Amino acid sequence: MRSLLFVPADSPRKLEKALACGADALILDLEDSVAVSAKQAGRDGAAAFLAAHASAPRTKLIVRVNALDTNMTDADLDAVMPHRPYAIMLPKATGGEDVQHLSVKLGVREAESGRDIGTTGILPIATETAAALFKLGTYRGSSHRLIGLTWGAEDLAADIGAETNRLEDMSYTPPFALARSLMLFGAAGAEVDAIDTVFANFKDGASFRRECLAARRDGFVAKMAIHPDQVAIINEVFSPQDEDVRKARQIVEAFARQPDAGVLSIDGAMVDRPHLRKAERLLARVAVMT
Repeated sequence: MRSLLFVPADSPRKLEKALACGADALILDLEDSVAVSAKQAGRDGAAAFLAAHASAPRTKLIVRVNALDTNMTDADLDAVMPHRPYAIMLPKATGGEDVQHLSVKLGVREAESGRDIGTTGILPIATETAAALFKLGTYRGSSHRLIGLTWGAEDLAADIGAETNRLEDMSYTPPFALARSLMLFGAAGAEVDAIDTVFANFKDGASFRRECLAARRDGFVAKMAIHPDQVAIINEVFSPQDEDVRKARQIVEAFARQPDAGVLSIDGAMVDRPHLRKAERLLARVAVMT
């Protein structure tokens, strides 16, 4: 996945429109974009959309449920799990224990609906509280369901009492830059995809592109969006470049010819085992996308 677009689950019109925007995944939102009074309408909307489109070949459907401490998670799961979402996004996750807790809930509902246990993925939002930052190392080994980690800045700002999370040039203030970096390390430690957070000003395409490029540079492989207009930029930036793919294949093939080598010279540059692992990850992403 390169692009993940949030869509309010209580808006059938927006859901249908989003399906045609080219996003690799849609996040059917039952949390922040759905008022408390509309939660049941959101569940009904998500269930109906999943029933109609869960088998769509090119778009993965993820449901963001309400946080585990809201007493609404079970009702959310009861509504959507019979319709086989690709994954559940868990907001305000506090660490690997929350992933394990959610995994048990998913297993029960998979069994009830006749689905193979373990087929529903989990995508936590891992930085929405200050306490969660100290648990980013606990996602490693927490569950085979874990498909990635992402982070959020808005709820974190409210939790720590920050006046803003961005500077005038739209870069993050130091506390939020730290949260972003720690989540990136947490995802690498857990050996799952690192997915960058949203950029709220969808009309500022230039700043958005710069943020996408910076995220790719630092090791993120995907980004979330709040507006369909952002999807094309995300897909462009996070699509593997032809030259990078060529070099990755060259590295993999060179080590395949000399499997006992620790370091090789390729095109006048020295490459070692970390370069091989990076090349293998890139080619694995290309294989999934084709």
